[in-house]
Amino acid sequence: MLRYVSYFKGLSEADLAAVNNHVFEKKAARGEIIVFEGEPSDAIYYVNEGVVKAYKTSADGKEQILRIIRPGDTFNDVPFLGGVNLATAEAMSPVVLYGIKKKDLETMVHDYPQIAKNIIRVLSHRVEEMVNLIEDFSFRHVHGRVAKILLENAGNGGKPRLTQQEMAAMIGTAREMVGRSFKNLEAEGAIRLEHNRIIIANRAVLLKIAGLDE
Repeated sequence: MLRYVSYFKGLSEADLAAVNNHVFEKKAARGEIIVFEGEPSDAIYYVNEGVVKAYKTSADGKEQILRIIRPGDTFNDVPFLGGVNLATAEAMSPVVLYGIKKKDLETMVHDYPQIAKNIIRVLSHRVEEMVNLIEDFSFRHVHGRVAKILLENAGNGGKPRLTQQEMAAMIGTAREMVGRSFKNLEAEGAIRLEHNRIIIANRAVLLKIAGLDE
């Protein structure tokens, strides 16, 4: 699994074997909190099985999902390098995680300079994700944001489906607005709603509504 994790790309088999000595396994049930926002961070995690969501909670309890983390992807990257957890991470399904303690990763960075380069790339990608999130909130209406989420999560067979509430938490709106967007997208021929399932009927139309290129 390590060879597919962004932090360790480019390492030899021998180096990966050495890194693996510092990896520990952690399992979590659906709905279990893995890290809490505001608490000290001492490990970075990557998902081996299952799906995790990273989110922030407002003073009145409103949830804003920042990322959906799937197998092969890491989370808790930024606070791990210094500071407290910036977001809460919760299992959306039963998950198997692999983690590395901060002190161990610091040693690896010294021993394997390629890891330092990879960390820079990962953190650059996190910045890009945040910029895209701000762009969505600033320039896409709810209709377009829902279309974008449907495109990004199409074909995730066997993985947990996003509920309307979770989609609303991702795009910063109310669940009712997501339901209304589904009906509008169906009326425009972009999707079909069949027995609580969403079928993409016309990808080109959905891409246009989302403001994306093929």
